[in-house]
Amino acid sequence: MAAADVVDDVASHKIIFTPSGVQTTGEAGETVYEVALRSGVDIKSVCGGQGICKRCQCSLQTGNHSKFGLTVAEDALFKLRPAEKKAIHDGDMAEGLRLSCRAKIMGDVVIDIPPHARHTQSAIRKAAFALSGPVDPPIRLHMVKLPEPTLHDHLSDTESLIEQLGGDLSVAPCATLKIQPLLADHDRTVIAVIRDEAEVIDLWSPDREALYGAAIDIGSTSVALYLYSLRTGALVHQASAMNPQIRFGEDVMSRVSYVMMNKGGQEKLSGAIQGQLRDMLAEARETVGAEADQLLELVCVGNPIMHHILIGVDPTPLGQSPFTLAVKDWFDLPGDQLDLGLAQQARVALLPLIGGHVGADTAAAYLTQMDRMDGRSVLLVDIGTNAEIVLSHEGKIAAASSPTGPALEGAEISCGVRACEGAIERLRIDPLTYDCKVKIIGHDEWLTEDTIGDHSVPGLCGSAIFEVMVELARAGLLDRSGLFRPNIAPDRFSLDGKISVYRLIGDITLKQTDIRAVQLAKAALMAGARLVAEELGCEIFDEVLLAGAFGTHLDPAYVAEIGIIPHNGAATIKAVGNAAGMGAAMCLTDKSQRDRIRTAVRDIVKIETALEPRFQTYFIEAMAFPSAPVGEASAKGRRGGRGGGRRGR
Repeated sequence: MAAADVVDDVASHKIIFTPSGVQTTGEAGETVYEVALRSGVDIKSVCGGQGICKRCQCSLQTGNHSKFGLTVAEDALFKLRPAEKKAIHDGDMAEGLRLSCRAKIMGDVVIDIPPHARHTQSAIRKAAFALSGPVDPPIRLHMVKLPEPTLHDHLSDTESLIEQLGGDLSVAPCATLKIQPLLADHDRTVIAVIRDEAEVIDLWSPDREALYGAAIDIGSTSVALYLYSLRTGALVHQASAMNPQIRFGEDVMSRVSYVMMNKGGQEKLSGAIQGQLRDMLAEARETVGAEADQLLELVCVGNPIMHHILIGVDPTPLGQSPFTLAVKDWFDLPGDQLDLGLAQQARVALLPLIGGHVGADTAAAYLTQMDRMDGRSVLLVDIGTNAEIVLSHEGKIAAASSPTGPALEGAEISCGVRACEGAIERLRIDPLTYDCKVKIIGHDEWLTEDTIGDHSVPGLCGSAIFEVMVELARAGLLDRSGLFRPNIAPDRFSLDGKISVYRLIGDITLKQTDIRAVQLAKAALMAGARLVAEELGCEIFDEVLLAGAFGTHLDPAYVAEIGIIPHNGAATIKAVGNAAGMGAAMCLTDKSQRDRIRTAVRDIVKIETALEPRFQTYFIEAMAFPSAPVGEASAKGRRGGRGGGRRGR
């Protein structure tokens, strides 16, 4: 270790974070990022603290802080590291800021996390739709009155209970221990709580009747919970929240990297999601006035990494070939095995995974559309950090995952934000004047250059990312290869170092690097869809279904024109909402759906896009923006017979 890197590893220092006000302590030599993670401070990181993404920026607040009783010296943080110097040199970080994952603590500090380094609370919109199927949950209640015992009757009360229920049932020990006090207090009448027509898991007094279950969709960005009455099938409560794992990395692979690089990383990630679910479940029970032992069934879905982390399994084998799963089939475990605040009688069930990169959320989404896809050519796509793709054609089903990254949702884009209050969600560019107008979340009117300044607009969310790319292409401000055309509107372009920047509206700008990030994402999705279509010999889709909360807010015209779906136009593209969550709800309220999805998953052909040599070819072809004009270099190439351009569909 170099002498300059040696720090006092004994001293402990006071750490104050603003604006959150979190006060904690940190050891000398720890990074600000490590302390922030441990303390639950909201700070961005895509790379999981590896010094790559440059998002975990912070500033040291030097001077006297009488409010905290601290005086912070200039040398309270170790000197700038090479990654920080490069970030400043490249224009990725302003002078005076630090990367929290590289800034080592040397004394008492007050650390400010600026707005652009915090996760703006998403306007998470994972609304449920009504369930129309039968209500036949795996748990039922059966009230029974046991006969009075006699000297000639040698049955125990437990045996008498089984006899009255009329089935070959076992009785859980906790129920056995409760039976005689309940019988004595309630004139020998009890409610038997029966699971899977096989076991009495609990006994209740006869005055209780409410029984609940929860369907939970664990996404890499957000978590959605739907609480149902298992007596009626009615949705009685729903809630959404950010996935707290996001502070360890925005995408799943950065979280796997965090586990690989940090001792105890898997436990931290598992603890974060279990803690979030525990809080959401407690709120749900409080809302409906339920006791813990009245919430007895959870059905959870998520991608393979979220699935494994939830149940406390190391996800690192999924970060490298051959992407080995610890468990693939339907998986049940006792509720009290996870730290979710559940009763010991509760059960947590997870839908089967399709493959190492195609998870239970995709299986659940497919379940909701099986009848619609039967006998037809239907492409089901859930656009996220990974785009999951399922295709039905001529009675066969194939699935794949494409590594789109978070760009299409707004991450990795300089002006990109999640779908939060004030974020731009609709956008139009006048092809003659290049003036821009926008719609923002929480406001119904179109805003122009003259009116946008009246609102707090943090940036563009995912639906606007789609629209701005198509609008720039339509207006001729991009060529087909994705390069800006500054000569078209020179007053709207500038340079950030050597990078071209286009001003959209107000102080919202797009960089050439943003265009490239979207191109990489859309090309991956298109290439994956083409591979799946070729696998089944499908040339055109009867329907294209967009699943997930994000897909719900996309305009089909822009989805078709940006170039992510082969063959099809806007008329066939439809949103189907949070199908993953609803698939979980179907399995929660109708036990027959469990066998249905178990069987169906076995017949799905899994395509590993990373191993397909054609993927790279299709990926390169899909980089183009079909509606944009051909660039000057490409046009010259074609005139010279070198075939430099690519015609749009």
